[in-house]
Amino acid sequence: MSFSVKSVTWREWLGLAAGLLALGSTFLPWTTLSTNKADIELVLSTLPHSDVVRDAWHASFFAWCPPLPLLLAGLVVVVFGRIRKLRASGLPHLWLVVAAASLLLLVLGWVTLDWEFDADQRGIFEAAAIAVEPGFGRFLGVLAALVSAVAAFLDMRAARAESREPRKRAPRSKSR
Repeated sequence: MSFSVKSVTWREWLGLAAGLLALGSTFLPWTTLSTNKADIELVLSTLPHSDVVRDAWHASFFAWCPPLPLLLAGLVVVVFGRIRKLRASGLPHLWLVVAAASLLLLVLGWVTLDWEFDADQRGIFEAAAIAVEPGFGRFLGVLAALVSAVAAFLDMRAARAESREPRKRAPRSKSR
């Protein structure tokens, strides 16, 4: 079976778009330091930008890892999603598992956000009223994982419906 862009479903394109969004989000701020005290804000503004704002690649495992499987899953379903044997063997299910696992890792990263810093740094932050907050990239990463999971769920349902309908056979030619 040859690859055709026209044969790729909207769900599979959505999976690839979610993977690309997740990858793109890794270059945006994932962790930021902020405060509502003017004197501390002045100190934070004098620090190097990379000390105050971290992208996923400089944050934690729970930031840079989950977008990579999402991208890989998106690529796989676009390239191999039209192969009936793979769909029947569970490609949409695998995609759903990858999306759910990525979402779980992202949620763990959100819960353990302040663990990106050691205990001494967290103590200083607490004394100075500095908050460790999620950045815009983290929100986009979670959104991408949710979109991928929903698209995978819908694709799994479509694959189940496809497996119930009879296969179309090519008409036989009459030769004598």
